[in-house]
Amino acid sequence: MPRYSKLGIGAVCLIAVACGLFVARSRLTATPVPAVPQPVPVTAAEVQRQDVPIVLEGVGTVQALYTATIRSQVTGTLEEVDFSEGEKVKRGQVLAQIDPRTYQAQLDQAIATRGRDQAHLDNAKANLGRYKPLLKQGYATGQQVDTQTAQVTQLQNTVKADEAAIDAARTELSYTTITAPFDGVTGIRLIDPGNIVHPNDPTGLVVLTQVQPITVIFTLPSSDIPEVQEAFAQGEVQVAAYTADNKTELDRGRLLLINNQADPTSGTVRLKAIFPNSADKLWPGIFVNAHIITRLQHDGLTVPLTAVLQGPQGPYVYVIKAADGTVETRLVTIVQSRNNQVLISKGLAAGETVVTAGQYRLTGGTRVTVVQGSEASQVQNKSTASEGMLP
Repeated sequence: MPRYSKLGIGAVCLIAVACGLFVARSRLTATPVPAVPQPVPVTAAEVQRQDVPIVLEGVGTVQALYTATIRSQVTGTLEEVDFSEGEKVKRGQVLAQIDPRTYQAQLDQAIATRGRDQAHLDNAKANLGRYKPLLKQGYATGQQVDTQTAQVTQLQNTVKADEAAIDAARTELSYTTITAPFDGVTGIRLIDPGNIVHPNDPTGLVVLTQVQPITVIFTLPSSDIPEVQEAFAQGEVQVAAYTADNKTELDRGRLLLINNQADPTSGTVRLKAIFPNSADKLWPGIFVNAHIITRLQHDGLTVPLTAVLQGPQGPYVYVIKAADGTVETRLVTIVQSRNNQVLISKGLAAGETVVTAGQYRLTGGTRVTVVQGSEASQVQNKSTASEGMLP
């Protein structure tokens, strides 16, 4: 093969190798085109302006307005029990009857004694009426008149004592009929008919409790008392009673009083509220949550509870900017949080949009897309169960 042919083949090979190296180097040194990040799906809500009641919450116990252990005031055999356990009774309604015969006999005896003494008094007055004319005629002495006058006075006092004895005997007789001292509900019967009852029996016959109306005694931090006092000075203060889990309202009433001293060990003050309890949902001894409405915040700014997060600098929310669909972190000041709504005093304006779910994937400047309807259920917040598993 000629020499120039070999040289030509070698040159071609060198050129091909050089081109390959150039192409490879170009690929290695070329700047990659960045991928455009996809918007993060979130749910959102608009900041609302509305009137919001300002509520203070305290834990309390339901207490009966009146409670009485019904006891006998005399000794005797219990003949009848005229109530059913758990029955609602009215004031003056007969609850039990004790054998009255002994006390009726005492009353009859007292009445007879007064009749006898009244007859003596009438006779003494008649004699005195005869002595006075005789004294003027000289047929009677002054001593006789004075003695007869004293006897009349003595018998008059005796008759008064007899009348007092009659009143006492009549009262004792009335105690054999036991009546309800106020409207209420009877408890478990503590003694059966046929037993002898005494005034000093420790258990009594039954416990009577008034439940309509009924009271709740609850506590608030002493720092809340000035706000309550200010509301109290303006007029009637409403109080709502909720179940122990704070989910169901049982009744609505009014504040009766603020206790005159605070507990120095706990820094709390006791308050008392009264409720009509027409549906009998409040029962003595149960624990309730008392919500006391101190004032109405007009044009308050509210957001859903899920929109507010807690950070190192305090509570904050993610606000969606209308201009570019990105979010910014906004610190907020909370007035109160209840019924899944948060009242905000600083940090937001009416009409702004805040993120309510999906915040765990957000930072300031993240672009988001708001999803609604069935897609909203796919937006989740970070939790122990879902951490690292959500897209």
